[in-house]
Amino acid sequence: MTEEHADQDESPEESRGESQEDGQWELRWNPVPADWSDAVRAVTPTYRWTPWFAGALAVFGAVLLILGEPVPGLFGLVAAAVIAALPVVGVYSSFRRNPVAAATVTATADEQSLRVMTIDGTAYSDLRWSEMPGWLETRRGFVLRTGEATALFPVPLRAFGDEAELLRFRELLGRRLGPANGQ
Repeated sequence: MTEEHADQDESPEESRGESQEDGQWELRWNPVPADWSDAVRAVTPTYRWTPWFAGALAVFGAVLLILGEPVPGLFGLVAAAVIAALPVVGVYSSFRRNPVAAATVTATADEQSLRVMTIDGTAYSDLRWSEMPGWLETRRGFVLRTGEATALFPVPLRAFGDEAELLRFRELLGRRLGPANGQ
């Protein structure tokens, strides 16, 4: 793995991708809220631009404080903090409320689909390449678009055993879904 991928969240018991002879390979990972956050930020402009908007509001609030306007200045700073925190709090609370969100995930990828299941069997999805509108790659992993504008499925980089498997998966996505799209 490259250094860029080495800093990804990974628990000691998490196993990585495993190639098989029949043209498919197994992936396994423990989802974390940051996977969801990264995926949502990648496909939702509101989430992507929130830090910039909060930063601009904080600057205006600070300028108002310097100009001797404490009430609007403090309001701007508090509003900036709330705006910056809302997406993060929303993703983390959604992750915690979802009963299968933190369950260890296993997946099998091949030329037809990505079959994903929680290790305890509580959730199963067969994500057929022919039915997916697209994909993109972020600093934490791959985001598979699964339908509507915001429907997505994150596959973190730490699910892959080595750089070769990561490249194989990227090539598979390019072959089956076309070039990365989104950002």
